[in-house]
Amino acid sequence: MSPKGAVIFLGLLAIIAGAQAEVSAEQVADVVWGYFSQLGSNAKEAVEAQIPTSEISQKLNSLFQDNLDTVSAYALELQKQVVPFATQLHGRLAEDSQKLKEQVQEELNQLRARITPHAEEVRRQMTSTIQNLQAQLGPYAEELRSQVNRNAAELRQGLEPLAEEMRAKLRENMGDLQGVLSPYADRLQQRIEAQVGTLKATLDPYANKLKAEADRTLEELRTSLAPFAQDAQGQLNRQLEGLSFQMQKGVEELKAKLSEGALDLETKLSPLVQELREKLQQDASSVQESLTPYLDGLSGQIGGRIEEFRQAVGPHGESINQLLVQKVEEMRSNLEPYADKAGDHLGFLEKNLRDKLASFFEGLKQKEN
Repeated sequence: MSPKGAVIFLGLLAIIAGAQAEVSAEQVADVVWGYFSQLGSNAKEAVEAQIPTSEISQKLNSLFQDNLDTVSAYALELQKQVVPFATQLHGRLAEDSQKLKEQVQEELNQLRARITPHAEEVRRQMTSTIQNLQAQLGPYAEELRSQVNRNAAELRQGLEPLAEEMRAKLRENMGDLQGVLSPYADRLQQRIEAQVGTLKATLDPYANKLKAEADRTLEELRTSLAPFAQDAQGQLNRQLEGLSFQMQKGVEELKAKLSEGALDLETKLSPLVQELREKLQQDASSVQESLTPYLDGLSGQIGGRIEEFRQAVGPHGESINQLLVQKVEEMRSNLEPYADKAGDHLGFLEKNLRDKLASFFEGLKQKEN
């Protein structure tokens, strides 16, 4: 998890009020697992580093402590219970990692033993699934890119004419420029916020469509492989559950990237409004001299920031498609006879961490009720 994941968690805490709070175990899991990811080049190194439990405890405590002035007593009690539990989980991760790796290896060996007599057919089914997934995901990537292009065009159509209108007003009014142009600063800010909000709303459904397509593909894969995994259905289901978890995580990361892209665009456009306001507050004798070059370049600056957004966000569809296909290819590789792999046991470890936190939070809710 990036630092923005922690910000999301803090944001949830900041709006807690009264005696109840809806704090998701997913946010806490993001903080815990993300901490390991930030400490090393990958989670494996971080887990094996045997980080002192005091460090993760301090990390979690600071997340709560930074917002104690704005959260309820319930949140304080939540802190007292969550931090020790998460710290205990951290302490068990290194041991659990090795045990889980051995368990995944054993389960894969059992599954391979069942499907080896049908290895060619299994390979054919997996290859067919990968090809179908590539073909089915392609239109979604194109849909996202097209939507981003439309959003960029609509933003330009909504913002650039306003900049040109201000230029015209500047030429027409040599007197009270502050009075004439000040309302335009508010209009420009309001239009930025409204259009970025609309942009985000149009991008949100994309990830949900992708998740539905991934779920459908996995169910088809389960059905196609079940006949070859007699007496090993549990092992097959576990592998598919792990694959589903990794694909879901990829989709959630896509959602975050799309949201971050929209927020980043707003962050880059808003300073243009602030700059306009600052220039309008200058001495009346220098306002025109200051505003002329600013307004001459405003349309270009708006267009440049929108183009940066388009180029950054447009390719996300292709990237997530490649990731989802890669995960299925990894599973195919793991099922190959004599494959010397234990699968992505760290993925199972992270899922185990999240499951335990979810169970812990469910227990808290039942006690509260």
